[in-house]
Amino acid sequence: MNANGFTQIALFFVVLIAAGLPLGAYMARVYEGRAGIAGKIFGPIERLLYRLFGVKPEDEMDWKQYAVAMLLFHFFGIATLYLIQRVQHALPLNPQGMDNIGEHSSFNTAASFLTNTNWQSYVPESTMSYLTQMLGLTFHNFVSAAAGMAMLVALIRGLTRRETKNLGNFWVDLTRSTIYILMPLSLVLALILVSQGVPQNLSAYATVPLVQDKQTYTNPVKDKDGNPVMEPVKDEKGNPVLDENKQPKTQQKNETLPLTEQSIALGPVASQEAIKELGTNGGGFFNANSAHPYENPTPLSNFLEIVGLLLIPIALCFTFGEMVKDKRQGWAVFAAMTVIFIGMFAVCDYSEQTGNPAFTKAGVDQIASATQSGGNMEGKETRFGIVNSAFFANATTSTSCGAVNAMHDSFTPLGGLVPLLNIQFSEVIYGGVGCGLYGMLIYVVVTVFVAGLMVGRTPEYLGKKIESYEMKMACIVLLIPPLVQLIGTAAAVVLPDGLAGRNNPGAHGFSEILYAFTSATNNNGSAFAGINANTMFFNVLLGIAALVGRFWLAIPVLAIAGSLGRKKIVPVSAGTLPTHTPLFIGFLVAVVIIFTALMHFPAVALGPVVEHLQMIQ
Repeated sequence: MNANGFTQIALFFVVLIAAGLPLGAYMARVYEGRAGIAGKIFGPIERLLYRLFGVKPEDEMDWKQYAVAMLLFHFFGIATLYLIQRVQHALPLNPQGMDNIGEHSSFNTAASFLTNTNWQSYVPESTMSYLTQMLGLTFHNFVSAAAGMAMLVALIRGLTRRETKNLGNFWVDLTRSTIYILMPLSLVLALILVSQGVPQNLSAYATVPLVQDKQTYTNPVKDKDGNPVMEPVKDEKGNPVLDENKQPKTQQKNETLPLTEQSIALGPVASQEAIKELGTNGGGFFNANSAHPYENPTPLSNFLEIVGLLLIPIALCFTFGEMVKDKRQGWAVFAAMTVIFIGMFAVCDYSEQTGNPAFTKAGVDQIASATQSGGNMEGKETRFGIVNSAFFANATTSTSCGAVNAMHDSFTPLGGLVPLLNIQFSEVIYGGVGCGLYGMLIYVVVTVFVAGLMVGRTPEYLGKKIESYEMKMACIVLLIPPLVQLIGTAAAVVLPDGLAGRNNPGAHGFSEILYAFTSATNNNGSAFAGINANTMFFNVLLGIAALVGRFWLAIPVLAIAGSLGRKKIVPVSAGTLPTHTPLFIGFLVAVVIIFTALMHFPAVALGPVVEHLQMIQ
């Protein structure tokens, strides 16, 4: 990486910390009910919403009531989004006349967007109407992110309050997260993106003539439900081709049509793009996501989108420090996250800069250092290059965003291993808004418990004793995601319906399936993209994985918050473990890495590791 690359990375962190510190302090004031000037601006809207929906902000909830309110909200949201997709043909703001969306695809999308996963197994610009994009997807980008922030605030209250069962009010935390934080930031970012050329309109798609009118294009054939039609692969003699499991290989059926003009998709892009990044959602208006020139047209827009997807997760670390009245705790958690983030980025960038040794052996673009001068540029936009592509990939999988400006499927084996591992860390390296920090705090609880065992003392964190109940809940949080993703991957690699979606054989095909279930379970939403996931098998299983990955974790987290809130504060003594020192930060990083390796290395070894060994053989 040259000086320009180092300068860009340094600038990212300077901007993120400079913006994250005041934003973190502001969010703490919002959640504590002392928003100041912002309260005068947004307070009337907040109070109007409470009156409309019958919310009494002064009525606080215990952890069970908080969890029920959260689950009811998500259940209603999933049902509503499913219905919108199923009847979008009859709804307004559909200038392209999009048809209704099939049952299993609608279920997958509804489960995905309500869990902040935003997995997309369809082509958005040819599937979703403007109303579905705005009322269905963009709206839920806001509220799914706000729900994650609300659950984090409940956990922080459990750590700071003493001898109480009250954790706040879910509806209040959800409302404040949306109108005080997400909406103002999204408005500012959307306007800047519009200035860079991102569309924001309700116009019909533009049709333009081609420079050459004698061209053809390949059109994927789909059935009435929008599912791809598959056909058998045949050799030059017309005989079926078998895969490594002796099963007939299939491929997407296509038809070749004449092309004399091109339709350019437009629509309300900037508004969805802004919250896509700020809410760590990731669902794109276009199929190419942030590699599309209308979603990410300039170097400035690329810079701001990366800042946007990291800003709130980083700022929440400082919010945590403010709310627990010890800023050093927030800095400690931020430091642990950043150490892992920088290490993973270094591996990804080095792997992509090194390129494919097969090209070097073939004498392709060879220079004195025996490497490719441009590195591995397959699947990357030349306007972004390797550094910005690797940094975006590392940032989007270190959070739960899932937006991409390059195809992870085309990364080198070790370069592609980094996004996969980032997600398998349960996205605690910054993570999704709210979800990432409460995930890291669970690791903090485990680290404190392990440290207590080492010295024979009852572990404490922020004056609260960590006992068997908290550890049982923490184990559920840490063990359920790998269990779900590994069971799903195992099912997909042994069942014909799972293997039918694989477009690559061997280790890389296994990596594609593993990445899909890892991404869905950990609510990321990015994909290796070499897999056809728009089938009933993958839509249903990945949708279930997203639901389990969100709610099976959220409920134990709230249970921990409720348990901690009922406890007394234990005075600091000579035996209290400081949780803000470099020693504890290093211990926390080690625990995160060791836990992840123990749970995931066997599966990773069958995919990216094997593929890397095959590449250098």
